[in-house]
Amino acid sequence: MNLFPKKIAGSPVLVRVFPLALFILVTALQGKLGESSKYWCYFTKSILGIWLVLGMRPLISEMRWKLSWESVVVGVGVCVMWVGIDPYSSHLGGSTVQWNPHEQFGKDSGLAWFFIITRILCSTILVPPLEEVFYRSFLYRYVVSQDFLSVPFSRFHPLAFIVAAAIFGLSHQQWVAGILCAFAYQWLAIRKNRLGDSMTAHAITNLLLGIYVAWRGAWQFW
Repeated sequence: MNLFPKKIAGSPVLVRVFPLALFILVTALQGKLGESSKYWCYFTKSILGIWLVLGMRPLISEMRWKLSWESVVVGVGVCVMWVGIDPYSSHLGGSTVQWNPHEQFGKDSGLAWFFIITRILCSTILVPPLEEVFYRSFLYRYVVSQDFLSVPFSRFHPLAFIVAAAIFGLSHQQWVAGILCAFAYQWLAIRKNRLGDSMTAHAITNLLLGIYVAWRGAWQFW
């Protein structure tokens, strides 16, 4: 049973673009309805993300998790890079801490930990397939050719490599780390000629980064 409307389910472009676009739209509402809304919006976005990923999976053949030693190395390496260069790189919109549930709901409160765990799980399980399908499966290959389904993942195209990475990077506050991160994930997709390894690497990065944020109180990464 298709979870998406027929117009979306039947379009190779829309089925890869619509889910992330809707996900980003809900993200834009975080904090617009009061300080606590950023946390409740994130929870709502996570529930929405489950529906989106379940709807995409039967329709996108390349959206399959794959584990390899390269994906582990890239996932860990990107996390180390992301944390390591943070003191030396600029942030879009400044470096003000915007997401700290302990501050909002009380230190070590149950609600604070609920939102922390929700964010770690969402960023590990839901965000990687949504973003990798859009950036690595659709956008990169669409820059190469409008008939993007005919473009193999192993195809290296310098312009597409730069464009996809730049857009991915600029969608993150830590934009320099985001661009380098996108280079690494795209390289992995090219090397393995599939999307699943970059999804796994992305998940490993986000899981480790989420654990680091919760452990060290490094909320600037969220």
